[in-house]
Amino acid sequence: MSLPVHTQTVLVVDDEPDSLRMLTAALEGAELSVLVATSGQAALDTLGHILPDLILMDAMMPGLDGFETTARIKARSEWANIPVIFMTGLTESEHVVEAFEVGGVDYVRKPVNLMELIARVRVHMTQSRAMHASVASLDATGRLMMATDAQGRMLWCTPRAEQAIGRIAPDWDREAGLPPQVALQVERLLQRGARPGSAIKADYGDDSLELVVIAQYRENEVLIRLNEVSHDQNVARLRDQLDLTQREAEVLLWVGYGKASNDISDVLDISPRTVQKHLERIYVKLGVEKRSAAAAIAIRVIEA
Repeated sequence: MSLPVHTQTVLVVDDEPDSLRMLTAALEGAELSVLVATSGQAALDTLGHILPDLILMDAMMPGLDGFETTARIKARSEWANIPVIFMTGLTESEHVVEAFEVGGVDYVRKPVNLMELIARVRVHMTQSRAMHASVASLDATGRLMMATDAQGRMLWCTPRAEQAIGRIAPDWDREAGLPPQVALQVERLLQRGARPGSAIKADYGDDSLELVVIAQYRENEVLIRLNEVSHDQNVARLRDQLDLTQREAEVLLWVGYGKASNDISDVLDISPRTVQKHLERIYVKLGVEKRSAAAAIAIRVIEA
């Protein structure tokens, strides 16, 4: 039997009864619903019935400790987006690093300052809800977007992105993470730094996939756009549907991919001035005034 879902629910995972009582009283006093698990395995069992808004995780517990428990949570796509705040009495910096490496968003030291804890819980709940709203918006617009952590592990992806990855790796099991051929490109992209606009393109037989960093949220979430690069087919679509010349369609294609004029100049081996002249004619034909509007039209045609 599934438990009822509460809009602001915290799962507290701690093997110390006194700590559980103190944390439960503080959280309920802040008008938050509280679930309790006294071990890592009990936490995983609880998640099989209800998805809380946030998890407070004791780092050191017998059996399945907080680090391994969190790693298992983040390995499941349906749980991966739940923010995890670690509670630890440890002072060694490597344990703090490990908390972030396994997917934690924050940590507090024991003994816990309850006012600080409540403030951190509310901040991360708000950020999580905003992220979920953004993902829902991206799903609705049909964009090819995904997010990974700083190590390249996929946190979420939109349905269109999942379909694009599936075309490259037909036997892909989303629960197993990104397929190796895509994970390798994500790793290379992140090694260059998660700077907006950073991109990498890889060929997979007849298909190419370009990965472009859009933004980095907090310390451990990188938003990536996927561009399915089928140049000849996409150019033909733009040319025929928008009544463009071949060269205009080529320029508009790269505008739709988010490329700057200098980049388009290099790719098409024409001068930046020529790129600009093509863009001016494209704007007139499409009835738009700005590059962003032309790019939006290109994306709609390409992704239709």
